[in-house]
Amino acid sequence: MTTSAHILPLVQDPERLECRLQEIPPEPGVYFMRDASDRILYIGKSKKLRSRVRSYFRETQNLSPRIAMMVRQVTEIEFIVTDTEAEALALEANLVKQHQPYFNVLLKDDKKYPYVLITWSEQYPRIFITRNRRLAKEKDKYYGPYVDARLLRETLHLVKRIFPLRQRPQPLFKDRPCLNYDLGRCPGVCQELILPEDYRKTLQKVAMVFQGRTGELIDTLTSQMKQAAEAMNFEQAAKIRDQISGLKSLTADQKVSLPDDTISRDAIALASDDKHACIQLFQIRAGRLVGRLGFVAELPPSTGGKEGELMGAILQRALEEHYQNADSVEIPSEVLVQYELPDGEMLAEFLTERKQSKVRIITPLRQTKAELIEMVERNAEYELARMQKLGDANAQAMQDLASILDLPELPRRIEGYDISHIQGSNAVASQVVFIDGLPAKQHYRHYKIKSEEVRSGHSDDFASLAEVIQRRFRKYVETDDFAKIENRSDWPDLVMIDGGKGQLSAVVSVLREMNLLEDLRVVSLAKQREEIFLPGESLPLQTNSEQPGLQLLRRLRDEAHRFAVTFHRQQRSDKLKRSRLDDIPGLGFHRQKQLLAHFHSLDYIREATPEQLAKVPGIGPHLAQQIYDYFHPTLET
Repeated sequence: MTTSAHILPLVQDPERLECRLQEIPPEPGVYFMRDASDRILYIGKSKKLRSRVRSYFRETQNLSPRIAMMVRQVTEIEFIVTDTEAEALALEANLVKQHQPYFNVLLKDDKKYPYVLITWSEQYPRIFITRNRRLAKEKDKYYGPYVDARLLRETLHLVKRIFPLRQRPQPLFKDRPCLNYDLGRCPGVCQELILPEDYRKTLQKVAMVFQGRTGELIDTLTSQMKQAAEAMNFEQAAKIRDQISGLKSLTADQKVSLPDDTISRDAIALASDDKHACIQLFQIRAGRLVGRLGFVAELPPSTGGKEGELMGAILQRALEEHYQNADSVEIPSEVLVQYELPDGEMLAEFLTERKQSKVRIITPLRQTKAELIEMVERNAEYELARMQKLGDANAQAMQDLASILDLPELPRRIEGYDISHIQGSNAVASQVVFIDGLPAKQHYRHYKIKSEEVRSGHSDDFASLAEVIQRRFRKYVETDDFAKIENRSDWPDLVMIDGGKGQLSAVVSVLREMNLLEDLRVVSLAKQREEIFLPGESLPLQTNSEQPGLQLLRRLRDEAHRFAVTFHRQQRSDKLKRSRLDDIPGLGFHRQKQLLAHFHSLDYIREATPEQLAKVPGIGPHLAQQIYDYFHPTLET
């Protein structure tokens, strides 16, 4: 049987190519380009599949170098037919997110911009700011991404003052609401003092703010205020009046001069350098700027002289991703774009079908709408300049650090280690990672010190660091692929130890025993004088406290210290919680965890009845009575 690895690319097998193209119907749908390894190279959509796919293989087609390289690798073409063009667009967007093909123009998910998340999956939903879109459940709803994080925080803070909302992820008290309820900032969801459906109605009003429907919300509240006043419910009318006043302050200074304020519109534009494109999307409702969203796209190495087409494709991808996650009421009647979109007609039909009313996509060339696009583009340029400045500062810091340490290449991945304890008790270590000069928190790691020599009343930072480094790098000693360790994605270019010569010597000793010292560059940064020590050197390096490279090491050291201290405090707190539970016969570590997970604090466990304790998984009636008796001993007369 012939495997796909032996199949020639379609461009080298004209007969098979023509046969495959004839099999593709002239209907709307999605197509897949695969290589000899059956890897998906590209996913596209079209209202006429056969014509679109055939266009890639015409000799007269002037393809960009990027797409031409992709076509030379295609060995198989697959397709999915849809009923409408709108379905093709929606299907393509979902498949691109799922497979992330290399040659698709994808937006960069680097947590650069924050989102607002409403957890509709919960009985009493929460609302908070996050930079991670991968943790929520299906029913949860994201709004954003927002460019101005400070303004977003201020908006959410004001919204929580205007409307009574859930303030905490977990209740503070078991049997009573906290101070937020007394202040009127929370309706008492922890004690279910408000019905879930009534609370959701309040949160639906809040969601309208982040949907760009503040004006519509104000009109609704104004009508409710009049009804309350007519019903002689003046207290309720006064509350609604205050809500209206607060909402008006959100957009008081965001007027945008346009000839027809009644039309809702989005305007999107970008600015780019050789590597990235910064995209800005302005949401304008009733003549006011209600939202400014941002996206980042990575550019291919070469555009092949077709800059307009590439920029249009990036804008289209940004709009598709944004509107895929938007409710129909969030879709505007008009979308202004800086560049003509490659599939603008299909996108317009998709949005029209979603909105159930006409949506136009326009590339304005003159007058007021063109000036609006220019304004959005200027903002994109400022954001690009800010990103470049940050990147240049980090690059300068890495170059300076490489110069200080005489490194052959820039230290792209730097790891920092620190120890935290109180006189040896609850000793822990932290590993933090900076990539390209920025924290990469997905690679952070905690360690609990296991050495029996480190215990309460007896600390040993040298032994603790040696243990952590041995645990971190032992996989490279145990693997047969030792010769290729530098090519591994998690191999650091530099390791920084928080401490002086003693801490560094302990780490050097363990690395020498593991035969890794020659391959790994390690330094230490002393706390008091901010001095850098190298292995085998008795004196610190001569540095200036203002050098960018030294400042980069300081940031890494401070982050490692913060991360270690936070974990140590958590461990100490958990131990304090369990200290009294350890004295209860039959209550092991696992059941202690279940009790604390259910009641959240030792005080709640103490106050619980035997019946409430018995409801915890693994705690039967007999053990529940023992726990209750422990906290409520019978006084002997």
